[in-house]
Amino acid sequence: MDYEISLLTTMGVSVLFALSLNLITGFCGQISLGHAAFLGIGAYVAALLGKAGLPFLATLPLAMLLAGAIGVVVGLASLRVRADFLAITTMGVGFLFVGVVRQQDWLGGELGVSGIPDTGMSKPVFMAFTLLLCALVAAFSLYLRRAWMGRVFNGIAEDEDTMRVLGIDAPRYKLVAFAFGTALAGLAGSMYAYNLRFIGPDSFGFVESVTVLSMVVVGGIGSVTGVVVAAAVLSALPAWFQVIGDYKLLVYGGLLFLMMRFSPGGMAALVTRFFSPARAERQGGRA
Repeated sequence: MDYEISLLTTMGVSVLFALSLNLITGFCGQISLGHAAFLGIGAYVAALLGKAGLPFLATLPLAMLLAGAIGVVVGLASLRVRADFLAITTMGVGFLFVGVVRQQDWLGGELGVSGIPDTGMSKPVFMAFTLLLCALVAAFSLYLRRAWMGRVFNGIAEDEDTMRVLGIDAPRYKLVAFAFGTALAGLAGSMYAYNLRFIGPDSFGFVESVTVLSMVVVGGIGSVTGVVVAAAVLSALPAWFQVIGDYKLLVYGGLLFLMMRFSPGGMAALVTRFFSPARAERQGGRA
């Protein structure tokens, strides 16, 4: 039973992380290849504050606040670049974060931070709390997508120049998307740190950024339900099939290739395509 609880908690953290990137890449069309840096910021803030004696629940908003604030700074620096140049800029942020952490002894250096205090919750309660956060973030994402701000995000993703002509302050909304997404990545990082009770710089490198981007693409860029399912399944695959653990990047890369080749809209588009003919047939029969 402990194994299943641990696996569900890990899946929940992955879902939180993927939803955070979906707000930036899926909703607003900004490709980030350094998103794991904000996961790391949240993890290190929660770990260090926890070791300093701050209660678990008090570390979560502080980790979100700092990750979101740094996200806004990165967003400000990225406003003048788009597409491939934005991806390269964010990738550089990811490398910078790992480099800084490795060189700072007070951050644990190469050895990382161990001895992160317990949350005070039992494992089943911590799992339930993680899944509750997933549900709340997913609900927030669904609400945001249908709200006016979500429509503005979608417009910027589709054609930023047209939105500027219409009088929309695109840079401002891109910053808002960065703030939301990076703050939620900080939340995911906090849960990650308290789940494992050990963190190190290798956990927040380029591979992790590509992994979470794979989850978003496979699930369907912009699709909340698709991203939730893809993140849960892809994070569990190495546990279900241990051989995949040694070839995780190969498997994820293969899935990315297949999705971009045969279904650029991800799993969400596949499901829609599969059910649409059946729905049309039923409606035709009623007519």
